[in-house]
Amino acid sequence: MNATDLENALRDMERRADRQDGLAESLVREHGRVRGRLGATRDFLALAPKAGARLDELSRELFGETIEDIEANLTHAIREILDQDRLVRGVKEIKSGKLSVFFEVVHQGESEDILTGQGGSVCNIVSTGLRLIALSQLDQRRHRPFLVLDEQDCWLRPSLVPRFIKLIKKIAARLDLQILVISHHPVDLFALHVQKVYALRPGRDGVSLEVVRDAPGPQTDEAAPPQINE
Repeated sequence: MNATDLENALRDMERRADRQDGLAESLVREHGRVRGRLGATRDFLALAPKAGARLDELSRELFGETIEDIEANLTHAIREILDQDRLVRGVKEIKSGKLSVFFEVVHQGESEDILTGQGGSVCNIVSTGLRLIALSQLDQRRHRPFLVLDEQDCWLRPSLVPRFIKLIKKIAARLDLQILVISHHPVDLFALHVQKVYALRPGRDGVSLEVVRDAPGPQTDEAAPPQINE
């Protein structure tokens, strides 16, 4: 090997050494970056229990505020329709790690079963209110704002039906909902507070549909109800 070959070999070794130096520097930088991310991850994991506890606390607070709103709305509905001093109360508890609520009615300091209170009229009002609240929380871009109330007034005295329908009308207008009410009560109990009234009439040829009222716009409370001869 002559001097020229030695010089070429030396330069080649220098280039290889430079590449190794560059690779070493790159690995050192990557090692530092990974250690930094690992440290940040460990710090985050150390905060996770506290963050989880705080989120759970915030969820409970929000849940409590929501229940308070529902209690107030249902209490207002019962008092407006029944004209009685009853209070809807939500009893919050945790089942299987999840928040849940049990509703009850308080009358004169005593707990009252919603299903049997006032012969079932309380159940009519509360169940309708919960359905309206649930529908109002849905995304209208994915869910049609339409609700069918099938015999939701079945346990109400006829004299209370107009109050019930009037309140539903107010809520529907406020929430921009369309509601179909199916009832066995006389249709004239609804005429003040609805836009359309249909009656199903049994006959020899089967059941016929009779249009009792078909108003072009929302009905006002001051309008006189039509008299229906049953």
